[in-house]
Amino acid sequence: MRNQRPFLILWTLAVGASVVAFVLHLALRGRNVELGYELGKARGEQARLREVKRVLELEATSYETPQRVEVVARTLLGMQPPTADRIVPVTGLVVGPARSAPPSDSKTTPLAGARAER
Repeated sequence: MRNQRPFLILWTLAVGASVVAFVLHLALRGRNVELGYELGKARGEQARLREVKRVLELEATSYETPQRVEVVARTLLGMQPPTADRIVPVTGLVVGPARSAPPSDSKTTPLAGARAER
C-alpha cells in the first residue's frame, strides 16, 4: 500500500491539472466567441458610418452648386431676385482680380503663369 501512495498523489495532481486546463480552455474559447461578436458589431457600425459619411459628403457637395444655393435661397430663406429699383450701378470699379500678362521668361510655360494667378 505504501508503494501506491505516491502514484495516487501524482495521479490526482495530473487529473486536477487536466481539469483546470480544460476549464481554462473553455473560458478562453467563450471569451474568443464573445470578442468575435463584438468585432462583427463594430465592423457593421463602421460600415454604417462610412455610408453616412459618403451621403453627407455628397450632400455637402450639392450645397456648393449654384443651382442648389438658388433653391435654398428661394425656398428656405424666401429670397427673390432684386427688383430694378434695388439695383445700383457702380462705375469706375474693376470687377474681379486685375490680370496682367504672365512674365515672358524662357523658363516658364504659359500654363505655369496661369497656375500662379490662381
